[in-house]
Amino acid sequence: MEVLIFVLYIYLALYGVFIVWLAFGFLKVKTWHFKGSKPETTFSIVIPFRNESENLPQLLESLKNLDYPKELFEIILIDDDSDDDSQNIVYKWRMANGEFHATLIENLRISNSPKKDAISRAVPIVVNEWIVTTDADCLLPSTWLGTLNHYIKNHEVSMIAGPVIYKTKFSMVQHFQQMDFLSLQGGTIGSFGIGKGFMCNGANFAYTKKFFADLSGFSGNDKIASGDDVFLLQKAISLHPEKVHYLKSRESIVATKPAKSWFELFYQRVRWASKSISYQSEFGELLALIVFLGNLSLVLLCVFAAFGQLDYRILAGLFVGKFAVDYILLFLANGFLRKGTFIFPIISSLFYPFFSVAVALYSFYGKYEWKGRKLR
Repeated sequence: MEVLIFVLYIYLALYGVFIVWLAFGFLKVKTWHFKGSKPETTFSIVIPFRNESENLPQLLESLKNLDYPKELFEIILIDDDSDDDSQNIVYKWRMANGEFHATLIENLRISNSPKKDAISRAVPIVVNEWIVTTDADCLLPSTWLGTLNHYIKNHEVSMIAGPVIYKTKFSMVQHFQQMDFLSLQGGTIGSFGIGKGFMCNGANFAYTKKFFADLSGFSGNDKIASGDDVFLLQKAISLHPEKVHYLKSRESIVATKPAKSWFELFYQRVRWASKSISYQSEFGELLALIVFLGNLSLVLLCVFAAFGQLDYRILAGLFVGKFAVDYILLFLANGFLRKGTFIFPIISSLFYPFFSVAVALYSFYGKYEWKGRKLR
């Protein structure tokens, strides 16, 4: 028993080392400030959606408010078999905003991944140099395309990962997600800082049409339901790491909505976790394993403490130590992304190991429900 407990201590120590390493990487990524630049880059904004009648009006309004010449970007919306009023909302918006080049097409399912199919469906009709993806439940900053244009003009780059943050209300489930998402965003930025980028978010992701073709698109991972963003990024970094950058700019932060319930959150995280077993990044696989083992160690040590095999004071010290390490990355990510006050940080940190382990173990089952569909 003592040997097992010692091994769990080792796992926790490794977890701490990796988080501190990511925090160091976070600081190495320079913040890019949008200072205004002549608009020259052409963009095609690609937005897959399914049953998003609640969110589309806000997204479309934020597209309307983009501070970028309308003739330099187009909007392509791909309806993935919606059975609500989503299509009518898009049609009405197009009629009222005829000055925008907006196209609505229907998805064509050819693989196990609806979102990859939707993006692949849009690519052949893209007329501009850069493809930019986002989601229907997002709000885009007015400086979004301007910041991308400014960065592209000053760098040799073919793919750009951008920052995303939750727009939350005052509730435990939403602020728990905020904390979790800050750690994911912090880890994403940190991994780029140490030259080990492996993660991004499709709500704010850009690449040239030519680069997408050079990578053969989603070929090789189209059997996995999710991962339109992560697997494409990992393929790009494995072949052309110098062409893939992270845009750490406050002017390009995209806001998205958190899950409404614990049940929805659980399935969302299962969907995200299920991708890790198919990572093409060795660092990504290793980090996923270390994070899992670190959280599993705390859960098992709680069990040992409950049965009198471990002093509760030691257990409390381990929780405090893990919280202190996590807080470093959370503090950095929060300072860049939102500058907000942490709410329920201690409660969330106590609950997170159990939630994380449950998600990881369930993800091995391989099935989950998303947007009314059962996926693998």
